[in-house]
Amino acid sequence: MSPLSRLARGVAQPSRSPIEKGTTVLRSALVAGCATALAAAGLLASAPAGASEIAPHHMNAHKAAAAAAAGNNLAYGGGNIVASPHVYIVYWGNQWGTSSVTNDPSGEVPLQSSFFQHLYGSGDTWSTSTTQYCQGVAVGTTQCNGAGTPVGHASSNMLGGTWLDSSAKTPSRPSSSAIAAEAKKAAAHFGISGDNVQVVVDLPHGVSPSGFKTQWCAWHDHTTTSSGADLPFTNLPYQSDAGASCGANFVATGSSGVNGATEGVTIVGGHEYAETVSDPAPSSGWVDSSGAENGDKCAWISSGQGASSIVSLNGANFAVQSLWSNNFNGGAGGCVISYTSASNQH
Repeated sequence: MSPLSRLARGVAQPSRSPIEKGTTVLRSALVAGCATALAAAGLLASAPAGASEIAPHHMNAHKAAAAAAAGNNLAYGGGNIVASPHVYIVYWGNQWGTSSVTNDPSGEVPLQSSFFQHLYGSGDTWSTSTTQYCQGVAVGTTQCNGAGTPVGHASSNMLGGTWLDSSAKTPSRPSSSAIAAEAKKAAAHFGISGDNVQVVVDLPHGVSPSGFKTQWCAWHDHTTTSSGADLPFTNLPYQSDAGASCGANFVATGSSGVNGATEGVTIVGGHEYAETVSDPAPSSGWVDSSGAENGDKCAWISSGQGASSIVSLNGANFAVQSLWSNNFNGGAGGCVISYTSASNQH
């Protein structure tokens, strides 16, 4: 979810979108230090006016996409990756319902849960391209080749829990700091912290933060818990509210059983997940020279290599976008929808 950046093999990718002003999301000193190191090493390009390479990292809306120069491979920034992924979801606000989720007109809640519950083991060859990235290697590394600690791939259901926080009404246009505060509240509820967990803050139908639909679809960032531990989190508004701007009917469904109207839930949600596991504290993990992450470089591709597709994950079908693989095409890199190994990906 960073400001989308590049062309993947001549296909136009989303351009970077402006960071929300006035954010008070806490960022660790590691992020600032790694950004400085990347800039010094020539791996972080200057941002255009009104944009930033530092978190939060947005996934641009489809209609906000713009052509950019051809991309280069991701490089390691010196920060953490996610070695043992677990996802936790909070449905923020009593607009979802009071004692249970009753206001979910598009059925996004069960679809999102099912998607994360199916991202594991040999039945998932979509998210596995992320396992080529690692931590504990030299800054600037582009190929881990078995060194360091790799991004983890769950062997079983990695959805750690869901929670309806109906204690108050979600603001109609919540700020970045308010979303971060809700992520911290959810982490306290679940009793979790650290880079191996990701809190997804689901916003209810009708809630529209500044820029949603017109500029971006979702974003990920990190904050710190009350104990000072790192906490990656994602801001995921109600994707169906954005329609085609955030993925509705982007992929032909055929006989897959996928509902075209809710494709954005998994296209966008998958984008944010894959970026979080490889760059949980943006932009200290794996980014290219413009600050784009593995999802940004392959977003909204509709045909050819790396086109978004319907994939089967452990027997269930979902719409997803492709992800950037450094070791594809003999190390030249590219967007892949399936990854079994460096020598078996497409």
